Order: sequence, then C-alpha cells, then structure tokens
Amino acid sequence: MIKRFGFEAASAESGARGLEILSGPAGGHVELVILDLIMPGMDGLEFLERMAGVRGHIPVIVQTAQGSIETVIKAMRAGADDFVVKPISPERLRASVQNLLKVNALTEEVRRLNKKVGGALTFDDLIASSAAMAGVIRLGRRGAQSNIPILIEGQSGVGKEIIARAIHGESERRGRNFVAVNCGAIPENLVESILFGHEKGSFTGATAKHVGKFQEADGGTLFLDEVAELPLDMQVKLLRAIQEGEIDPVGSRKPVKVNIRLISATNRNMIEMVKAGEFREDLYYRLNVFPVMVPALKDRKDDIPALVNHFITRFAAEEGRKVHGIDPKALAMLQLYSWPGNVRQLENTVFRAIVLCEGDILEIQDFPQIASLVEGYEVKIPELPPQPAPQTTPAPAVPSRSTGSAVSDGMALGIPAVTDGGHIRKLEEIEADMIRLALHRYRGQMSEVARKLGIGRSTLYRKMRDLGLDEGENGRSTA
Repeated sequence: MIKRFGFEAASAESGARGLEILSGPAGGHVELVILDLIMPGMDGLEFLERMAGVRGHIPVIVQTAQGSIETVIKAMRAGADDFVVKPISPERLRASVQNLLKVNALTEEVRRLNKKVGGALTFDDLIASSAAMAGVIRLGRRGAQSNIPILIEGQSGVGKEIIARAIHGESERRGRNFVAVNCGAIPENLVESILFGHEKGSFTGATAKHVGKFQEADGGTLFLDEVAELPLDMQVKLLRAIQEGEIDPVGSRKPVKVNIRLISATNRNMIEMVKAGEFREDLYYRLNVFPVMVPALKDRKDDIPALVNHFITRFAAEEGRKVHGIDPKALAMLQLYSWPGNVRQLENTVFRAIVLCEGDILEIQDFPQIASLVEGYEVKIPELPPQPAPQTTPAPAVPSRSTGSAVSDGMALGIPAVTDGGHIRKLEEIEADMIRLALHRYRGQMSEVARKLGIGRSTLYRKMRDLGLDEGENGRSTA
C-alpha cells in the first residue's frame, strides 16, 4: 500500500530487526515508521521505548486490531504520533503518512532554524557531504577551536554565512551572540555608527544612544559579510578595533573594550583590490589569518541531490503540496547545469518547481528555465486543443483588425490565440477582438458592453481609443 502511494518501503519481520535497520547505514534515509503493536518477541511498546535511543525524532504510526482507548493512550505515551485500526483504509493511511511527513519536515526545519538562531548550528547540520566540501569542514572545525580571525571566500550564494555560523556553533562561544553585518548594504554615512555605535546628540538625528554591532557581539562572534565593500576610512577604524580590542563610539569620550571573535567573508578578489589601492593591505592581512575557500556549486555537484531533496521536503511542507521526490532524469539535468547563482539559485529553482508541479514528483517540465539552458534537454509544450467547429447557422460577421478577415459570431468561444504560423497573438489584438464581439452582440449599447466585459464605461471608452476601435463599426453607438 505504501509503495502504491509512491514511497519506498522497507519491511522488518521483528522489532529487533527494525532497530537494526534504524541504527544501520540505511537508517538515515528512514522518514517514517509504521509499527504493529502485537509482534513476537519485542512488542510495539517496547520498540517505541528503545527506538527513542536510536532515532527518536522519526514519526511513528501504530497499527493494531485492538482499538481500545487504553491501547491508544499507551501507544501515544510511548511516543507514537498516530494510530490506525486494522483493516486499514488506504485513504486514512495516506492522509496520516502525508500529514506526519509534512509535520516532521517542518519540525526538522524549525529545529535547524532554532539552532541557527541560538548560535548552536554545527557542521553536522550542513548538507555538504561532497569531497569538495570535506576540506572546508575540516578547516572550519580546526579554526573553530581558537579565536583566530577567519576570512571565508567564495562566490555569492555558496553559503558563506552558514559556514560562519557552523564555526561559531562549534567554538567555545557556542550559544552566545552571533551578529551578522552586510557591509555592502550599509549607507556609507552610517557605517561607523552601525559598527561602533554612537552617543545621544553626537550628530543630527542621534536622539538616543545606539549600541553598535561590535558591542552587540561582545562575548560572541561578529560576522562581517562583504567586508571588501567597507570604505577606506572605515577600514582604518576596523583595523584599530581588531588590533586593540576596543572601539570608539561616535561622540564617546572614551573607548569601549570588546571581546569578539571576528569572521569575515567576501566574494571579491581582495589581493587585486589591495594592489589597486581599494583595500588596505595591513587590514587584509589582519582579516586573512585563516582563509577558508568555499567552492562553487558547480564544483561540488555531488551535493545537489541532497540539497534538492532537502528543498523539496521543506517547500512541499510549507506550500502544502504532495511532492515528495524528483525524477532521476530531472535530477540528472540539474547536475549538468553550471549554477552561476550557486545554492541560493538552486533553492529558488526548486521552490518554483514545487509551485509548478502538478504530480507527486518533480519532472523536467517543472524546470523550464534550466531545461532551456542545458544541452540535450527541452520542455515540450502540449499542443493547443482543436478549436470547436463553427456553427452551421450563418451568423453576422465581425471584422478582425488583426487579420482583416471576418470572425463569425459562432466563434465567440474560439477567438484565436495563435497566428497561422503558430505564434501567440498579442494580447491587445485578442482584447480588441473581444471588444468588437461584445459591441456587435449587444448592438453598441455601451453600458451593457461594459457590464458584460466586467469593466467600467470610462475604461471601455479608453480601451477603444487606445486600441484604435471606431464606434462606427459597432452597429450602434447609443448608450
């Protein structure tokens, strides 16, 4: 029954065997357990208790022929998420499976977001199992063990901030403030105030004291994203803050000591910027003590399947869609694409595909933009259904401005949307034909025409003027 729903299923003949599967290599792929309460040897309640120590967060549906209230209460207290009585209705089981998978996906995402917000995200939470990312994780974990300044380099969208959060989450500052600042998004005249803070009345508009990002991150980690975008005068003050461990808020009479872990990131070639005089050399070497280069997605395509599955689970749950996988051919196409926007582009592409998808799995036609850019793939657009034959009863003709031919009143439901060459007609041409048809059908009574078209009379007159329609061709011009 589960296979007919479109899922993969693995069966275990006993509770002990089920625990072996969950604790083995294949256990990481199990998303839901359907459990019999009455089994030889280990029963369902004992299995639930022991499963908590193996993988306790997997949703469990309990099935039994004994549907008493006491049994339900025992199973739920032991950790079951839903309860079905044999013989099981396919519709009931399908609804239970889909609901629990949706809830579990959202729960996992919430757990991950909570760890991210709480400064407890680790490298184990990242989807980065490719060989190209192994070096990044190894360097990140090593750098996390000290307070050494780290510079994360990589293209836009590769996930530099996630790497920075994982470094923070595995450091001794875990759980403390992680403050991220996008240096490229701060107006130049506010950079100093935002980074270092200001005192009340220190400049026009400073109506209250403001604590800067350095002080917000005191005791934790300060992440300066796009650090290469800092103005040169701010680079001098940043250098002093790093060297001395203290900052000078705008308008303050004395410096303020801060204790931060500094992680910077950039998508630019900072060596070339130093040579061009666009970035201070002394600051660059202060930031680039421990460089970490994050590869582009095209250089770690082994991560694409796991990332796609993660995004499918997340967006399908958020959008309330029944999509639970991707066709192998579509996945192969995604792996052939170069992904200039990296992981961020992949995320948005899967989101769009989830919205477009009409089935249970994503297929090639759900990725039209990618298919048009990958050699050997194309999206086949289904042909338009044949237009209904015109009525046999002759009808008055309505002249068509776009073709010069007559369109019979019987063709009202079949105003052509494509030209003889198979191309889509312009919207204004179709709109003009609709207005002509309405004018003819309602004999130029403008109030009735506007009412049937669902627009106001003034809008109708404006459209007729813009489309070049002559009231004389309407049959009548009375309102």
